[in-house]
Amino acid sequence: MSKMYQQFEVPEELQNNALEALELARDTGKIKKGSNEATKAIERGIAQLVLIGGDVEPEEIVMHLPPLCAEKQIPFIFINKQSEIGAACGLDVGSAAVAIVKSGKGKDIVEELVKQVEALRG
Repeated sequence: MSKMYQQFEVPEELQNNALEALELARDTGKIKKGSNEATKAIERGIAQLVLIGGDVEPEEIVMHLPPLCAEKQIPFIFINKQSEIGAACGLDVGSAAVAIVKSGKGKDIVEELVKQVEALRG
């Protein structure tokens, strides 16, 4: 855990599953890209799962997301590299955060991820 905002370590396999769910949601559901869009989705209570980059500089860009997700009871997961989040969103650049709003065909994966993330957080 190299960043102040990263509250727990996420196994590589779980990160890959989250990125797969993100790709499915991008193609068949609805996502909100970027920390500002993700913040709005969380505040409105429409986010199903939030992916947060673990290498975001400056940290303040995403530092508010974990406490906000906890307050709104929305599950979140840390992904080691924001470039991986961006690629899964279909972007050529990294994305500090993304919210899955409608999971589409990734519904089963998202539901399983939520259970696993809750177990990680304790």
